[in-house]
Amino acid sequence: MSERPIKIEVQSYFDGGLLQYIGWSILGFIVTVCTLGICYPWALTMLYRWKIEHTVIEGRRLKFNGSAVGLFGNWIKWWLLCIVTVGIYSLWLFISLEKWKTKHTTFA
Repeated sequence: MSERPIKIEVQSYFDGGLLQYIGWSILGFIVTVCTLGICYPWALTMLYRWKIEHTVIEGRRLKFNGSAVGLFGNWIKWWLLCIVTVGIYSLWLFISLEKWKTKHTTFA
């Protein structure tokens, strides 16, 4: 008699709530406006941390370990590259940000 492998389904899901998302988004917007955009990297990391830490992939919760200070250094470098290349680097800016976020995302 041949045994069939047991298939265990492990779910992936997001457990964040709408009110939390709205609250974090408003806070990020207020901080960005009040600091004239200087703290935008902080707002990005804050909102991204909330999204990641409410995500479970195949039963394993994700964790974000990036910091606003770490992103701020990259942010300055990326904008300087945009200025030096007369905006051409801006085509790669989104990809650079996604790479940075992925580099700082792990399983808890």
